[in-house]
Amino acid sequence: MAIQNIYILAIESSCDDTAASVMLNGKILSNVVAGQSIHEAYGGVVPELASRAHQQNIVPVVDQALKKANVDKNQLNAVAFTRGPGLMGSLLVGTSFAKSLAYGLGIPLIDVNHMQAHILAHFIDEEGFEKPPFPFLAMTISGGHTQIVRVNSHFDMEVIGETIDDAVGEAFDKSGKLLGLGYPAGPEIDRRAKLGNPKAFKFTKPKVDGLNFSFSGLKTAILYFIQKEIKANPNFIEEHLNDICASIQYTIIGILMDKLKLATKATGLTHIAIGGGVSANTGIRQALKNGEAKFGWTTYVPKFEFTTDNAAMIAIVGYLKYLEQDFAEQSVTASSRLKI
Repeated sequence: MAIQNIYILAIESSCDDTAASVMLNGKILSNVVAGQSIHEAYGGVVPELASRAHQQNIVPVVDQALKKANVDKNQLNAVAFTRGPGLMGSLLVGTSFAKSLAYGLGIPLIDVNHMQAHILAHFIDEEGFEKPPFPFLAMTISGGHTQIVRVNSHFDMEVIGETIDDAVGEAFDKSGKLLGLGYPAGPEIDRRAKLGNPKAFKFTKPKVDGLNFSFSGLKTAILYFIQKEIKANPNFIEEHLNDICASIQYTIIGILMDKLKLATKATGLTHIAIGGGVSANTGIRQALKNGEAKFGWTTYVPKFEFTTDNAAMIAIVGYLKYLEQDFAEQSVTASSRLKI
């Protein structure tokens, strides 16, 4: 019996990136992302501007994804889209487009949870990347989320720890803003951290019970530290920028690793997968590698392009749901606070 080819078109629009991807039987044929540089001037994403930019970008991005994949829209078996969580205005653009396209083509519609997608990005068929075996722990770290999840199967996930205030990506970006770095600041802090001394300045780690995280106290501590040092020396930031970045990054990585160690002890699981935009950070990747040698962990880091917001991760969830014939109704609506 011939194996049926399953083509999935996926759309991601949860924040400020408009993305579309075409997948064939678990393999990515195209993965197109249009960013929005307009937010840089504001030091963060402006929701109203984001949704307007999505409206401008979505048609050309989907068109490009189909052309790059060399797939005609009539070959598609289903349209998958991000239902949530995310910015409501942004989600509505992707949801409305996906619903209209699926309806027009007379094919199934598949709604995807953005947070599940970050975790299931590990199951994209990609040469040189192993897939974690169930059950495993997933740590999802991004500008909007910080979670530790026990993953029992593709669609059986349990959040066992999460941030009670700011996400880790926000801690990087807001610290960077205090230092006069551009937005997003995470990549620049990572770059400078390699040139500095991680133990030059000590920041206290917040005490939070169990597996939950908190980053707002650290952010405040960094603010007070900088204000105090600038008072004594107006050129303090310029003279010590690499050391400050290295010390901030060292503290944040320490917080993440402490909770991960606790989670492995609590669950007995040693297979650890990371995802989300902050997992692109080289210091975090190195800390995980060290954990393999020190604690006997097996760690899984997705391909760089699948870590930040992208549609390939939406496509793999769409494909897995398609195999289970788990489709959405045309009445489905976006949900900004969707839980795993």
